[in-house]
Amino acid sequence: MIVGVAGVVGWVATTWMRIKNGYPLDGAWGQAVYPKTDGEAVERVKLLTQENAQLRAEIGSVKDRLANVEKIVTDSGYHLTHEIERLRDGKEKVQ
Repeated sequence: MIVGVAGVVGWVATTWMRIKNGYPLDGAWGQAVYPKTDGEAVERVKLLTQENAQLRAEIGSVKDRLANVEKIVTDSGYHLTHEIERLRDGKEKVQ
């Protein structure tokens, strides 16, 4: 078991060093696979990172608004007011 764990750790470390230093990786059939580091990929990562930050901020805002709505709806005064308004609407329809 220790030999297996050591082998996996060694393989991960070797792969990491190869990527870090720009050496090709081995593909499924033994062909050389070079990590892509062109300008287009870097720009795409930057744009996606910015979009991710914007979406996270928007989700945070929506969560805050939802929390406020939950507070309003679960407030006992809201239920009482809602029932009074429902009864008023019912009386107006009868008359």
